[in-house]
Amino acid sequence: MNKKLMMSAILVSAAVVVALVVIRPWEMAGPHHGHDGQAGEEYYTCPMHPSVISDRPGACPVCGMALVKKIRAGALTMDTTSVLREVALSPAQRVAANISTVPAAHRRMVTAIAAVGVAAYAEPRRAIVAARFRGRIEKLFVASTGVVVPKGAPLFSLYSPDLISSQQEFLVAVRGTDDTGRFAAAARDRLVYQFGMTQAQVDSLRERGGVHSSMVFHSPLAGTVIKKEVQEGQFVDEGMELYELADLRRIWCVFEVYENDLRFVRTGMAVAITSDAYPGETFNGSVTLIEPTLNQETRTLRVRTELDNPGLRLRPNMFVKGRILARAVEVLAVPSSALLSTGSRTVVWVETGPGRFAPREIVAGMTADGYTEVVRGLHEGEMIAATGGFMLDSESQLNQPVGIHQGHGE
Repeated sequence: MNKKLMMSAILVSAAVVVALVVIRPWEMAGPHHGHDGQAGEEYYTCPMHPSVISDRPGACPVCGMALVKKIRAGALTMDTTSVLREVALSPAQRVAANISTVPAAHRRMVTAIAAVGVAAYAEPRRAIVAARFRGRIEKLFVASTGVVVPKGAPLFSLYSPDLISSQQEFLVAVRGTDDTGRFAAAARDRLVYQFGMTQAQVDSLRERGGVHSSMVFHSPLAGTVIKKEVQEGQFVDEGMELYELADLRRIWCVFEVYENDLRFVRTGMAVAITSDAYPGETFNGSVTLIEPTLNQETRTLRVRTELDNPGLRLRPNMFVKGRILARAVEVLAVPSSALLSTGSRTVVWVETGPGRFAPREIVAGMTADGYTEVVRGLHEGEMIAATGGFMLDSESQLNQPVGIHQGHGE
């Protein structure tokens, strides 16, 4: 019986000691005054055993891990916020969280700006054939759209009484006795500039001595008929559009580039273009124009590229993707996986000491090949967490005292 009483007394005494040392040890050591003199402002705790609390640094009596300094809610100031967000990890925790560190270092980066766009006709290689005078379409040599015609190919013939009378005036002037030839020259110019006759047609008219009841119009370029607005036998007025042709052997691709990427784009830069219609193939072009006006709704600017189109494989209005390859520059960069965006700012976790990490706000620049430029906020050689940043962020927020708003500076 005495042995049982003795054992019970020993257990009770041990429990009291553990409670004093582990649960509330600051009551034995007395209050600790912080920066503003308030008792109990700072304390130390174990990241693995939050019930272990002390008023001075030391080791956890349960697991032996170093105690981490904390600051009580209500005693926080702007100066102590950075201390609050610092996270300390043991080697085992660091491995479990898959945290790896790399130094911020200068590297040569080639900006590759991704953009989407559409293929389009090259405007200088596009032509509209209109009626030069009033008349009737006698014959259509090209009767449908989509037909590829060489330059100079006949398109249609047009009958006109005005054409007949102008030819007769020219023949009368040529056969006349005008020494200076002024009337013949004026009649010839009318046939050329008003009716569109070529010099060869005028010479043929002079040699034959007889008028043509209609005139044949030819294609001004080699290309594809993309529009036909006339039928055989139709009467047309002067200026009426009859055909539209486009040379598709060279086309444009127009891309929408976001305004934050415009500083990297220059005319003459190479562009690698792909299309879902031809998986695995790349078409090479170059930037020929950056339009001066920004689209207010999409916050993008149109960038025009020009490229050869062998086999006419790229078609106008086809969706395309482009990578604008800017020149290489030497910049301070970190792995893109190290960046955490809070919406209003970008943060990386910097290793401030063995196993200790603190958040650092940075200004990010261009991104290429898995790395992001750091415009401001880091110095070369500083070690940052390349992986595991989300775990550090979560741990930092969990370690904040109750009553503190979570997040990075929100």
